[in-house]
Amino acid sequence: MRAAGLLWAALWGLLLPPVTADEGILHASGNSEPPVTKDYCIIYNSNWISLPKSLDNATFRTLENLTSTVLCNSSEVPSGLMKDKAVVVMRGNCTFLEKARIAQSAGAKMLLIASKSRLSSLSDNKTDFEDVTLPVALIRYNDIVDMQLTLGNEVNVTLYSPPLPEFDFSMVVIFLIAVFTVALGGYWSGVAELENLKAITSPGERETRQKKEENVTFTPVTVILFVVICCVMLVLLYFFYKWLVYVIISVFCLASAMSLYNCLAALVGEIPFGQCRIACCNKNIEVRLIFLAVFCIAAAVVWAVFRNEDRWAWILQDILGVAFCLNFIRTLKMPNFKSCVILLGLLLLYDVFFVFITPFITKNGASIMVEVAAGPFGNSEKNDGNLVEVPAERSAPHEKLPVVIRVPRLEYSASTLCDMPFSLLGFGDIIVPGLLVAYCRRFDVQTSSSSVYYISCTIAYAVGMVLTFIVLALMKMGQPALLYLVPCTLITSSLVAWRRKEMKKFWKGSSYQMMEHLDYTGNEESTASASEQPGGQ
Repeated sequence: MRAAGLLWAALWGLLLPPVTADEGILHASGNSEPPVTKDYCIIYNSNWISLPKSLDNATFRTLENLTSTVLCNSSEVPSGLMKDKAVVVMRGNCTFLEKARIAQSAGAKMLLIASKSRLSSLSDNKTDFEDVTLPVALIRYNDIVDMQLTLGNEVNVTLYSPPLPEFDFSMVVIFLIAVFTVALGGYWSGVAELENLKAITSPGERETRQKKEENVTFTPVTVILFVVICCVMLVLLYFFYKWLVYVIISVFCLASAMSLYNCLAALVGEIPFGQCRIACCNKNIEVRLIFLAVFCIAAAVVWAVFRNEDRWAWILQDILGVAFCLNFIRTLKMPNFKSCVILLGLLLLYDVFFVFITPFITKNGASIMVEVAAGPFGNSEKNDGNLVEVPAERSAPHEKLPVVIRVPRLEYSASTLCDMPFSLLGFGDIIVPGLLVAYCRRFDVQTSSSSVYYISCTIAYAVGMVLTFIVLALMKMGQPALLYLVPCTLITSSLVAWRRKEMKKFWKGSSYQMMEHLDYTGNEESTASASEQPGGQ
């Protein structure tokens, strides 16, 4: 059960494409001395209006707070009150552009619409409002309240939309985490393989090793079945996200706690002191391992409780995620290069199909992978949000799938103020190529090839990650990372095997090596028996 839970939970997070939106910044300045300024997130529609790219070309307007009205009727506001000002009103009861037309006719130069629910894209039938030319933007109601508390009642505001940075240094951190995890997971798998080979020559050690063995081997048939399950689960998540997301969170908590325990227990086992034991259920259990288990469970529980706390919960999620990936790479064994090719090839097609092909199938033209990665909006409004009543309280936190490595963006932009303050890398982009790296490491151990396969494949993974980030920066849209990682790792491994004239062994893998080893052992035993027989006579 544990292995099955790990299998279907781990590969959901492929490189999650960022949610594209017209995000901008509202720059607010108080009238105190010295002046206090603060920036807030806004959502606007670039098809309606273009905003300046910097404050140098922006025009400041005095803000008039009219959040006591929804501005669906011109009689709601006294004449002259909005003249040459930036106006903020509440969302609801009529469309965005209907509010904009009323504000513009009253002389307003900017319209802000405050929302107590989650910010969504501005959409409306602009052809019916060709006369509306003033800037319209959606802003959080809580930000308007904070603006008054921080800057006072006399506030000057302006809107601008700086271009997204070409490169964010959070990608460097993600790159280091990914390469470290893949390299360490492959090395750990090689250590386990070496212990298995040593156990073969010792019957007593072999029995002990079999009791500890927790590996799951993927055959070509199980690889195909696994990919089919992945497809079914992704489609189910697309249609039943708001329920299944909590199932995924629960599985992640359980699997990450066990994974963290397995990783730390391997380190604790190398410590020669503190090995006192207690008897429990006819077994002797080390006390330090009991405390370790409690610590790992506590770490997973703390993350589950505070998972929406963006200031620090991402650190705990990344630690649990790295442990999860390491344990998965060590536990799941690919028996040969053939199975690796099938798994990586099918998951590559799976990734590309659900990112690039499904937009032509879905009604809203969005890819299923993007929708599942971002999750639906955390409120019950329509996508345009124009004709619904404003709820009295903020909606619940927006739950997202936890199977990603998250690092806060380091470069300042509108995105850091809005909904996507993190750079993301899915566990699948670590685990799937990591399984190939682990196989290469085990093959090195079996053939005593001085880690040439392992090192080459790890370097190829790093090159594939760099290529992914370069394309991501150039195209400014989410990329299926396996599109670059799979060719880099598979081609490199194949070239090394071909160059060393070991392609047959590499393709057949451990089963080929095990038969060869058993034949060699059998020949040794036969030779020994033959040499002892004359002496016995």
